[in-house]
Amino acid sequence: MKNPSPSFASADVAPRDFAASTLLSLVVFAAITPLLLLVAPAVAAQLAVQLGLSASQIGTYFFVELGAFSCATLPSLLWLGRVDARSVAAIATAVFCAGNFATALWMPGFAGLLALRTITALGGGTLMVLCMTSAATSANRDRVYGLWVVGQLIAGAVGLFLLPHVFDGYGLRALYVVLGVLGLCAAPLVRGFDPALGRAQRVGHTGGQASGSNAQGAALNAVFVICGVLTFYVAIGGVWTFASKAAALAGFDAAHTGEVLAVASVMGIVGAGCASLIGGRVARLAMLLAGYAILAVALAGLATRPGTSGYMAAVFAFKFAWTFVLPFILAAAAKHDRSGRLVASLNFVIGAGLAAGPLIAGVLLDAGATLASLFAGAAAICVLSCLCLMRVERA
Repeated sequence: MKNPSPSFASADVAPRDFAASTLLSLVVFAAITPLLLLVAPAVAAQLAVQLGLSASQIGTYFFVELGAFSCATLPSLLWLGRVDARSVAAIATAVFCAGNFATALWMPGFAGLLALRTITALGGGTLMVLCMTSAATSANRDRVYGLWVVGQLIAGAVGLFLLPHVFDGYGLRALYVVLGVLGLCAAPLVRGFDPALGRAQRVGHTGGQASGSNAQGAALNAVFVICGVLTFYVAIGGVWTFASKAAALAGFDAAHTGEVLAVASVMGIVGAGCASLIGGRVARLAMLLAGYAILAVALAGLATRPGTSGYMAAVFAFKFAWTFVLPFILAAAAKHDRSGRLVASLNFVIGAGLAAGPLIAGVLLDAGATLASLFAGAAAICVLSCLCLMRVERA
Protein backbone atom coordinates (compact mmCIF):
# COMPACT_ATOMS: atom_id res chain seq x y z
CA MET A 1 0.00 0.00 0.00
CA LYS A 2 1.25 3.45 -0.84
CA ASN A 3 2.61 5.38 2.10
CA PRO A 4 0.27 8.15 3.23
CA SER A 5 1.30 11.75 3.41
CA PRO A 6 3.06 12.63 6.66
CA SER A 7 0.56 13.33 9.39
CA PHE A 8 1.90 16.80 10.03
CA ALA A 9 3.13 17.63 6.55
CA SER A 10 3.06 21.30 5.80
CA ALA A 11 0.74 22.77 3.26
CA ASP A 12 -1.77 25.53 3.16
CA VAL A 13 -5.18 24.15 3.90
CA ALA A 14 -8.06 25.39 1.84
CA PRO A 15 -10.57 26.51 4.47
CA ARG A 16 -14.19 26.70 3.52
CA ASP A 17 -17.52 28.03 4.64
CA PHE A 18 -19.18 24.70 5.23
CA ALA A 19 -22.90 24.14 5.31
CA ALA A 20 -25.05 24.78 8.34
CA SER A 21 -25.69 21.03 8.50
CA THR A 22 -21.99 20.43 9.11
CA LEU A 23 -21.89 23.01 11.88
CA LEU A 24 -24.99 21.50 13.46
CA SER A 25 -23.51 18.00 13.24
CA LEU A 26 -20.25 18.83 14.94
CA VAL A 27 -21.84 20.96 17.68
CA VAL A 28 -24.51 18.35 18.51
CA PHE A 29 -22.23 15.32 18.49
CA ALA A 30 -19.55 17.22 20.44
CA ALA A 31 -22.16 17.96 23.13
CA ILE A 32 -23.65 14.44 23.32
CA THR A 33 -20.67 12.12 23.14
CA PRO A 34 -18.72 13.43 26.19
CA LEU A 35 -21.86 14.18 28.20
CA LEU A 36 -21.22 11.49 30.79
CA LEU A 37 -17.81 13.02 31.49
CA LEU A 38 -19.30 16.52 31.60
CA VAL A 39 -21.70 15.47 34.38
CA ALA A 40 -19.11 13.37 36.24
CA PRO A 41 -19.87 14.78 39.74
CA ALA A 42 -23.53 13.72 39.58
CA VAL A 43 -22.68 10.32 38.07
CA ALA A 44 -19.97 9.66 40.66
CA ALA A 45 -22.41 10.27 43.50
CA GLN A 46 -24.99 7.94 41.94
CA LEU A 47 -22.42 5.20 41.33
CA ALA A 48 -21.57 5.28 45.03
CA VAL A 49 -25.18 5.31 46.23
CA GLN A 50 -26.78 2.88 43.76
CA LEU A 51 -23.98 0.44 42.96
CA GLY A 52 -22.00 0.83 46.17
CA LEU A 53 -18.74 1.52 44.35
CA SER A 54 -15.76 2.64 46.39
CA ALA A 55 -13.85 5.82 45.65
CA SER A 56 -11.12 3.87 43.86
CA GLN A 57 -13.69 2.00 41.74
CA ILE A 58 -15.38 5.27 40.79
CA GLY A 59 -12.00 6.69 39.86
CA THR A 60 -11.31 3.60 37.76
CA TYR A 61 -14.68 3.94 36.05
CA PHE A 62 -13.99 7.49 34.90
CA PHE A 63 -10.40 6.66 34.03
CA VAL A 64 -11.70 3.94 31.68
CA GLU A 65 -14.35 6.26 30.18
CA LEU A 66 -11.88 9.08 29.60
CA GLY A 67 -9.08 6.77 28.50
CA ALA A 68 -11.17 4.95 25.90
CA PHE A 69 -12.70 8.21 24.70
CA SER A 70 -9.22 9.65 24.19
CA CYS A 71 -7.71 6.50 22.71
CA ALA A 72 -10.23 6.60 19.86
CA THR A 73 -7.72 9.03 18.39
CA LEU A 74 -5.19 6.26 17.71
CA PRO A 75 -7.19 4.26 15.14
CA SER A 76 -8.35 7.53 13.57
CA LEU A 77 -4.77 8.15 12.45
CA LEU A 78 -5.19 5.10 10.19
CA TRP A 79 -8.65 5.69 8.72
CA LEU A 80 -8.78 9.49 8.60
CA GLY A 81 -8.65 10.63 4.98
CA ARG A 82 -8.89 7.07 3.66
CA VAL A 83 -12.42 6.05 4.63
CA ASP A 84 -15.70 7.88 4.00
CA ALA A 85 -16.21 10.01 7.12
CA ARG A 86 -19.98 9.54 6.97
CA SER A 87 -19.58 5.77 7.10
CA VAL A 88 -17.24 6.08 10.07
CA ALA A 89 -19.69 8.43 11.80
CA ALA A 90 -22.60 6.04 11.19
CA ILE A 91 -20.68 3.08 12.64
CA ALA A 92 -19.45 5.11 15.61
CA THR A 93 -22.98 6.37 16.32
CA ALA A 94 -24.31 2.80 16.22
CA VAL A 95 -21.61 1.67 18.66
CA PHE A 96 -22.31 4.62 20.96
CA CYS A 97 -26.07 3.99 21.01
CA ALA A 98 -25.82 0.21 21.33
CA GLY A 99 -23.28 0.48 24.15
CA ASN A 100 -25.47 2.84 26.16
CA PHE A 101 -28.62 0.79 25.65
CA ALA A 102 -26.74 -2.40 26.57
CA THR A 103 -25.44 -0.77 29.75
CA ALA A 104 -28.96 0.33 30.72
CA LEU A 105 -30.44 -3.08 29.94
CA TRP A 106 -27.92 -5.32 31.68
CA MET A 107 -26.17 -3.16 34.30
CA PRO A 108 -23.57 -5.93 34.75
CA GLY A 109 -21.00 -6.28 37.51
CA PHE A 110 -18.12 -3.86 37.76
CA ALA A 111 -15.84 -5.64 35.28
CA GLY A 112 -18.65 -6.01 32.75
CA LEU A 113 -19.62 -2.39 33.24
CA LEU A 114 -16.07 -1.27 32.46
CA ALA A 115 -15.99 -3.42 29.33
CA LEU A 116 -19.27 -1.96 28.03
CA ARG A 117 -18.19 1.59 28.82
CA THR A 118 -14.87 1.05 27.01
CA ILE A 119 -16.63 0.05 23.78
CA THR A 120 -19.17 2.86 24.12
CA ALA A 121 -16.52 5.50 24.77
CA LEU A 122 -14.54 4.37 21.73
CA GLY A 123 -17.61 5.11 19.61
CA GLY A 124 -18.10 8.48 21.27
CA GLY A 125 -14.43 9.38 20.98
CA THR A 126 -14.45 8.58 17.27
CA LEU A 127 -17.34 10.98 16.77
CA MET A 128 -15.43 13.63 18.72
CA VAL A 129 -12.43 13.18 16.41
CA LEU A 130 -14.73 13.79 13.43
CA CYS A 131 -16.14 16.92 15.11
CA MET A 132 -12.74 18.40 15.87
CA THR A 133 -11.39 17.60 12.41
CA SER A 134 -14.49 19.06 10.75
CA ALA A 135 -14.15 22.29 12.72
CA ALA A 136 -10.56 22.59 11.52
CA THR A 137 -11.76 22.87 7.90
CA SER A 138 -13.87 25.96 8.57
CA ALA A 139 -12.91 29.34 7.18
CA ASN A 140 -13.65 30.78 10.65
CA ARG A 141 -12.19 28.19 13.00
CA ASP A 142 -12.24 30.51 16.03
CA ARG A 143 -16.01 30.92 15.83
CA VAL A 144 -16.72 27.26 15.12
CA TYR A 145 -14.55 26.03 17.99
CA GLY A 146 -16.29 28.60 20.19
CA LEU A 147 -19.65 27.06 19.35
CA TRP A 148 -18.11 23.61 19.88
CA VAL A 149 -17.20 24.59 23.44
CA VAL A 150 -20.52 26.37 24.10
CA GLY A 151 -22.47 23.26 23.14
CA GLN A 152 -20.54 21.12 25.60
CA LEU A 153 -20.86 23.63 28.42
CA ILE A 154 -24.61 24.02 27.97
CA ALA A 155 -25.11 20.25 27.81
CA GLY A 156 -23.05 19.80 30.97
CA ALA A 157 -24.89 22.54 32.84
CA VAL A 158 -28.32 21.19 31.88
CA GLY A 159 -27.22 17.67 32.76
CA LEU A 160 -25.93 18.63 36.19
CA PHE A 161 -29.20 20.44 36.90
CA LEU A 162 -31.54 17.64 35.76
CA LEU A 163 -29.68 14.44 36.59
CA PRO A 164 -30.21 14.48 40.38
CA HIS A 165 -33.97 14.59 39.78
CA VAL A 166 -33.76 11.89 37.10
CA PHE A 167 -31.68 9.66 39.38
CA ASP A 168 -34.17 10.07 42.22
CA GLY A 169 -36.97 8.78 40.03
CA TYR A 170 -35.35 6.24 37.72
CA GLY A 171 -31.82 5.50 38.87
CA LEU A 172 -28.60 5.21 36.91
CA ARG A 173 -30.16 3.30 34.01
CA ALA A 174 -31.98 6.47 32.95
CA LEU A 175 -28.68 8.21 32.14
CA TYR A 176 -27.60 5.51 29.71
CA VAL A 177 -31.06 5.39 28.12
CA VAL A 178 -30.98 9.17 27.64
CA LEU A 179 -27.52 8.98 26.08
CA GLY A 180 -28.67 6.24 23.71
CA VAL A 181 -31.81 8.16 22.74
CA LEU A 182 -29.82 11.34 22.17
CA GLY A 183 -27.45 9.38 19.94
CA LEU A 184 -30.36 8.00 17.92
CA CYS A 185 -31.88 11.46 17.53
CA ALA A 186 -28.53 12.81 16.31
CA ALA A 187 -27.90 9.89 13.94
CA PRO A 188 -29.34 11.62 10.83
CA LEU A 189 -26.78 14.38 11.33
CA VAL A 190 -23.95 12.07 10.23
CA ARG A 191 -24.81 13.24 6.70
CA GLY A 192 -23.47 16.66 7.67
CA PHE A 193 -19.87 15.38 7.78
CA ASP A 194 -17.73 15.79 4.68
CA PRO A 195 -17.17 12.29 3.17
CA ALA A 196 -13.62 13.30 2.21
CA LEU A 197 -12.77 14.66 5.65
CA GLY A 198 -9.04 14.52 6.32
CA ARG A 199 -7.91 14.29 2.72
CA ALA A 200 -5.21 16.79 1.91
CA GLN A 201 -6.20 19.86 -0.09
CA ARG A 202 -3.28 22.00 -1.20
CA VAL A 203 -3.38 25.56 -2.40
CA GLY A 204 -0.66 26.19 -4.93
CA HIS A 205 2.40 24.02 -5.44
CA THR A 206 5.82 23.83 -3.87
CA GLY A 207 8.98 22.25 -5.09
CA GLY A 208 10.77 19.35 -3.47
CA GLN A 209 13.30 21.45 -1.57
CA ALA A 210 10.62 23.75 -0.19
CA SER A 211 8.48 20.75 0.73
CA GLY A 212 11.29 19.27 2.80
CA SER A 213 11.83 22.55 4.59
CA ASN A 214 8.09 22.95 5.14
CA ALA A 215 7.84 19.42 6.50
CA GLN A 216 10.47 20.18 9.14
CA GLY A 217 8.70 23.39 10.09
CA ALA A 218 5.36 21.61 10.28
CA ALA A 219 6.79 18.90 12.51
CA LEU A 220 8.16 21.58 14.84
CA ASN A 221 4.79 23.33 14.85
CA ALA A 222 3.13 20.04 15.76
CA VAL A 223 5.46 19.66 18.74
CA PHE A 224 4.64 23.18 19.94
CA VAL A 225 0.89 22.55 19.47
CA ILE A 226 0.97 19.33 21.48
CA CYS A 227 3.11 20.88 24.24
CA GLY A 228 0.88 23.96 24.38
CA VAL A 229 -2.40 22.04 24.58
CA LEU A 230 -1.04 19.42 27.01
CA THR A 231 0.35 21.97 29.46
CA PHE A 232 -2.84 24.02 29.22
CA TYR A 233 -5.02 21.07 30.24
CA VAL A 234 -2.60 19.86 32.91
CA ALA A 235 -2.80 23.30 34.53
CA ILE A 236 -6.54 23.85 34.38
CA GLY A 237 -7.34 20.20 35.22
CA GLY A 238 -5.35 20.37 38.43
CA VAL A 239 -6.77 23.75 39.44
CA TRP A 240 -10.43 22.96 38.73
CA THR A 241 -10.24 19.64 40.59
CA PHE A 242 -9.23 21.40 43.81
CA ALA A 243 -11.28 24.56 43.32
CA SER A 244 -13.72 23.43 46.02
CA LYS A 245 -10.85 22.92 48.47
CA ALA A 246 -9.74 26.50 47.82
CA ALA A 247 -13.33 27.66 48.35
CA ALA A 248 -13.36 26.05 51.80
CA LEU A 249 -10.16 27.88 52.72
CA ALA A 250 -11.77 31.11 51.50
CA GLY A 251 -14.62 30.63 53.97
CA PHE A 252 -17.39 28.93 51.95
CA ASP A 253 -19.36 25.98 53.26
CA ALA A 254 -20.20 23.03 51.01
CA ALA A 255 -23.59 24.38 49.87
CA HIS A 256 -22.26 27.81 48.94
CA THR A 257 -19.24 26.26 47.24
CA GLY A 258 -21.56 24.37 44.91
CA GLU A 259 -23.45 27.55 44.11
CA VAL A 260 -20.28 29.52 43.38
CA LEU A 261 -18.87 26.81 41.11
CA ALA A 262 -22.21 26.57 39.31
CA VAL A 263 -22.06 30.30 38.57
CA ALA A 264 -18.46 29.83 37.47
CA SER A 265 -19.69 27.26 34.95
CA VAL A 266 -22.08 29.88 33.59
CA MET A 267 -19.10 32.21 33.23
CA GLY A 268 -17.52 29.45 31.18
CA ILE A 269 -20.45 29.54 28.78
CA VAL A 270 -20.08 33.32 28.56
CA GLY A 271 -16.37 32.96 27.80
CA ALA A 272 -16.89 30.49 24.97
CA GLY A 273 -19.77 32.56 23.63
CA CYS A 274 -17.59 35.66 23.53
CA ALA A 275 -14.89 33.71 21.68
CA SER A 276 -17.45 32.61 19.11
CA LEU A 277 -18.72 36.16 18.59
CA ILE A 278 -15.24 37.68 18.37
CA GLY A 279 -13.75 34.89 16.24
CA GLY A 280 -12.52 36.16 12.88
CA ARG A 281 -12.97 39.83 13.78
CA VAL A 282 -9.87 40.37 15.92
CA ALA A 283 -6.37 39.00 15.39
CA ARG A 284 -6.09 35.55 16.95
CA LEU A 285 -2.71 36.35 18.50
CA ALA A 286 -4.27 39.24 20.41
CA MET A 287 -7.07 37.00 21.66
CA LEU A 288 -4.61 34.33 22.78
CA LEU A 289 -2.65 36.92 24.73
CA ALA A 290 -5.80 38.37 26.28
CA GLY A 291 -7.16 34.97 27.31
CA TYR A 292 -3.91 33.78 28.81
CA ALA A 293 -3.41 37.10 30.60
CA ILE A 294 -6.81 36.82 32.30
CA LEU A 295 -6.05 33.19 33.17
CA ALA A 296 -2.69 34.08 34.73
CA VAL A 297 -4.18 36.95 36.74
CA ALA A 298 -7.00 34.67 37.99
CA LEU A 299 -4.52 31.99 39.10
CA ALA A 300 -2.37 34.60 40.79
CA GLY A 301 -5.47 35.79 42.63
CA LEU A 302 -6.26 32.26 43.81
CA ALA A 303 -2.66 31.84 44.95
CA THR A 304 -3.00 34.75 47.39
CA ARG A 305 -5.59 32.82 49.46
CA PRO A 306 -8.30 35.47 49.02
CA GLY A 307 -11.46 35.91 51.05
CA THR A 308 -14.91 35.05 49.76
CA SER A 309 -15.23 38.02 47.40
CA GLY A 310 -11.71 37.64 46.07
CA TYR A 311 -12.21 33.92 45.55
CA MET A 312 -15.40 34.44 43.57
CA ALA A 313 -13.77 37.04 41.34
CA ALA A 314 -10.74 34.81 40.75
CA VAL A 315 -12.65 31.59 40.04
CA PHE A 316 -15.14 33.40 37.75
CA ALA A 317 -12.24 34.92 35.80
CA PHE A 318 -10.49 31.54 35.70
CA LYS A 319 -13.48 29.75 34.20
CA PHE A 320 -14.18 32.59 31.76
CA ALA A 321 -10.56 32.70 30.56
CA TRP A 322 -10.36 28.90 30.26
CA THR A 323 -13.24 28.63 27.83
CA PHE A 324 -12.52 31.95 26.12
CA VAL A 325 -8.98 31.08 25.08
CA LEU A 326 -9.63 27.41 24.23
CA PRO A 327 -11.29 28.02 20.82
CA PHE A 328 -8.37 30.22 19.79
CA ILE A 329 -5.91 27.53 20.92
CA LEU A 330 -7.63 24.91 18.78
CA ALA A 331 -7.92 27.28 15.83
CA ALA A 332 -4.21 28.06 16.02
CA ALA A 333 -3.48 24.34 16.00
CA ALA A 334 -5.78 23.71 13.04
CA LYS A 335 -4.11 26.48 11.05
CA HIS A 336 -1.07 24.30 10.31
CA ASP A 337 -2.80 20.92 10.04
CA ARG A 338 -2.83 19.63 6.48
CA SER A 339 -4.23 16.14 6.94
CA GLY A 340 -6.46 16.55 10.00
CA ARG A 341 -4.34 14.15 12.02
CA LEU A 342 -2.84 16.81 14.27
CA VAL A 343 -6.27 18.09 15.32
CA ALA A 344 -7.48 14.51 15.70
CA SER A 345 -4.49 13.77 17.95
CA LEU A 346 -5.52 16.61 20.24
CA ASN A 347 -8.46 14.48 21.43
CA PHE A 348 -5.88 12.17 22.99
CA VAL A 349 -3.69 15.04 24.21
CA ILE A 350 -6.65 16.73 25.92
CA GLY A 351 -7.61 13.48 27.66
CA ALA A 352 -4.03 12.94 28.80
CA GLY A 353 -3.87 16.46 30.20
CA LEU A 354 -7.18 16.15 32.00
CA ALA A 355 -6.05 12.86 33.54
CA ALA A 356 -2.55 14.03 34.45
CA GLY A 357 -3.50 17.43 35.89
CA PRO A 358 -5.52 16.20 38.90
CA LEU A 359 -3.06 13.33 39.47
CA ILE A 360 -0.04 15.64 39.60
CA ALA A 361 -1.86 18.19 41.74
CA GLY A 362 -3.02 15.50 44.18
CA VAL A 363 0.46 14.02 44.53
CA LEU A 364 1.95 17.46 45.16
CA LEU A 365 -0.66 18.30 47.80
CA ASP A 366 -0.14 14.95 49.54
CA ALA A 367 3.59 15.63 49.50
CA GLY A 368 3.07 18.83 51.46
CA ALA A 369 2.60 21.47 48.78
CA THR A 370 0.10 24.24 49.53
CA LEU A 371 -2.79 25.31 47.34
CA ALA A 372 -1.06 28.65 46.88
CA SER A 373 2.02 26.96 45.43
CA LEU A 374 -0.21 24.74 43.29
CA PHE A 375 -2.00 27.74 41.76
CA ALA A 376 1.27 29.63 41.29
CA GLY A 377 2.72 26.60 39.53
CA ALA A 378 -0.35 26.37 37.32
CA ALA A 379 0.11 30.02 36.36
CA ALA A 380 3.71 29.30 35.35
CA ILE A 381 2.58 26.31 33.28
CA CYS A 382 -0.02 28.49 31.55
CA VAL A 383 2.71 30.95 30.62
CA LEU A 384 4.64 28.08 29.02
CA SER A 385 1.50 27.02 27.15
CA CYS A 386 0.99 30.58 25.95
CA LEU A 387 4.55 30.79 24.61
CA CYS A 388 4.07 27.54 22.68
CA LEU A 389 0.80 28.68 21.11
CA MET A 390 2.19 32.12 20.28
CA ARG A 391 5.04 30.40 18.45
CA VAL A 392 2.51 28.32 16.50
CA GLU A 393 0.30 31.29 15.64
CA ARG A 394 3.21 33.41 14.47
CA ALA A 395 4.81 30.61 12.43
